[in-house]
Amino acid sequence: MKNWTTESYSKYRHVLKSKQDRTYQEFQKKCIQTKYEIIGIRVPIVRRISKEIAKRDIASFLKVTKNKYYEEVLIEGFVLASMKEKETLLKYLPQYIEKIDNWAICDGFCASLKIVEKEKSFWFSYFKEYVSSNEVFKIRVGLVMFLNYFISPEYLEEIFSLIEEITIDSYYVNMAIAWLLCECFIQFREETLTYLVKSHINTFTFNKTISKIKESFRVNEEDKKYLESLRRKVK
Repeated sequence: MKNWTTESYSKYRHVLKSKQDRTYQEFQKKCIQTKYEIIGIRVPIVRRISKEIAKRDIASFLKVTKNKYYEEVLIEGFVLASMKEKETLLKYLPQYIEKIDNWAICDGFCASLKIVEKEKSFWFSYFKEYVSSNEVFKIRVGLVMFLNYFISPEYLEEIFSLIEEITIDSYYVNMAIAWLLCECFIQFREETLTYLVKSHINTFTFNKTISKIKESFRVNEEDKKYLESLRRKVK
């Protein structure tokens, strides 16, 4: 489809609904909390649909796209992530991030945004502004972007500093921090351990970080025992 119209978008919605897997829909409803209705389309199918859209007129698609359904928002994100032009992407990115209200859309979109690898300094500065937000899923977007693309020596200390500045106590933020710090430990043990020992992150996040590190096959038993000794008591 070269140019999207309201009529063609309506047909597209019918196609989405035809791909419904009711068993998968029930599974998603249990693990994803979102304001969007969930059709229940398996991710490989969602990705195939997104790739087909991205081959054609993205601009006209983005003009008519809606966000009644979870899958619509997920596909929009995958289509945006396929963009090659930074300036064009930046035109759409803020309004898309506003739509993110759950971990699945957040994490799937962030993992797909490969353009970030071409200009890391710019994108690190861009996404650290989201980490400094006071909105849960904006913060999570920034943290998951760090996790996917910025665990490297030049960003490590600033990542730790930004984590320290987060004041929102949200499960979805806390889990993203724990996941991020786990990967930091695996790749940069000494630096991350030094940070963890002196960190002021809340007890839930600290202990969840230790649990995630201990679950990794890339961490030796001696380190796991030491980390367990650091676990904080829950009051």
